[in-house]
Amino acid sequence: MFRRVLGKTLGFVGYTIQYGCIAHCAFEYVGEVVVCSGPSMEPTIVNHDVVFSERMSRNLFKIKKGDIIIAKSPFDPNMNICKRVIGLEGDKVCTSGPSDLFKTHTYVPKGHVWLEGDNLRNSSDSRSYGPIPYALIRGRVCLKLWPPHSVGTLSESPTRRIIKTQSDSD
Repeated sequence: MFRRVLGKTLGFVGYTIQYGCIAHCAFEYVGEVVVCSGPSMEPTIVNHDVVFSERMSRNLFKIKKGDIIIAKSPFDPNMNICKRVIGLEGDKVCTSGPSDLFKTHTYVPKGHVWLEGDNLRNSSDSRSYGPIPYALIRGRVCLKLWPPHSVGTLSESPTRRIIKTQSDSD
């Protein structure tokens, strides 16, 4: 009796460990489901939208301008941010806000990206904390899962603030 209970318990623990490892690898290397909060990406992504963030683009260095990404916050490593990639390394981007009278610009340094929310008037982004290292990117948002009426849709950015790309100077 004891051997049978021990055998079943060890079998259960073994399966739990196996499935836990599979789930860990899937979330670490394939993607994850993310619940977004805050107004910074409105109207593209609103509070409580659920999105799928895939990890393969990040790992293969295939993040492009216009992509919406999930990244670790540069101020709080326990918090993630959801923003749009506006500039890649070498790009000249506008750093001033939409209502600023005088426009300022900067170049995105090597190994970094410039991120902004689609709702420029209500977004804390690279305009306040500067470019973020590529290593902070966790994944690229590729699919909206919730609410049901907008499943699969992600609209283009309402603004284009890239001044000059690195390929323009070559």
